[in-house]
Amino acid sequence: MTNRMAGAMASGVVFSVVLLGAAGVGWGQGAKAMYPAMAPIEQYRVASVAEEVALARSAANVAVSRDAEVMVLGSHGYETAAKGTNGFVCLVERSWATNFDDPQFWNPKLRAPHCFNAAAARSVMPAYLKRTELVLSGMPKDQVEARMKEAVATKVIGAPEQGAMCYMMSKQGYLNDSVGHWHPHVMFFLPTTDAASWGANLDGSQVFAAQENPEAVTIFMVPVMTWSDGTMEEMK
Repeated sequence: MTNRMAGAMASGVVFSVVLLGAAGVGWGQGAKAMYPAMAPIEQYRVASVAEEVALARSAANVAVSRDAEVMVLGSHGYETAAKGTNGFVCLVERSWATNFDDPQFWNPKLRAPHCFNAAAARSVMPAYLKRTELVLSGMPKDQVEARMKEAVATKVIGAPEQGAMCYMMSKQGYLNDSVGHWHPHVMFFLPTTDAASWGANLDGSQVFAAQENPEAVTIFMVPVMTWSDGTMEEMK
């Protein structure tokens, strides 16, 4: 397993990858002070709606993304910028998708294009949208975490539906300071599941797993050979 893969696996790669995860490889104690608080909201925005739509669609190949709904970051949460017809929803996640103890929770550089299928859009994506609404309301991180834990405990946020999955195949993504855009991959969302049941995170395995927190979601990530534009990845 390369350091780059290990770093992304440790971080959960973003909520989906949906949620990035805990600390990544190579982050010392000093790194924890790099992003101590939320930056001005302008730093989390993409230059234009058109640019954000294009970035969101880059999560999946055009056969999927051209007919997907696209959501972009607004003043109070995500807003629909393009209607879809195939059940998929593409959006660009920001840093608050990660686990709450991640030192890059407020990293304004993070851009994580996702394209969720219908099952994931219904059962996984709402947790991230809820986080976004709470963050943009100005609520402190500890209160956002408490609200999310409450939503899980009261089953306002439930388990992923059967068949929930997501594409993350964008060359333009930036998942964190450790791994950049990582590898093109697809993700599968399950209720809390033992990684070993998929053979994930083992030496030589091509399957990686990360546990969401506080959401009861296990993400299984499978790297693929090409980016969404059809070009081959250069393995490092």
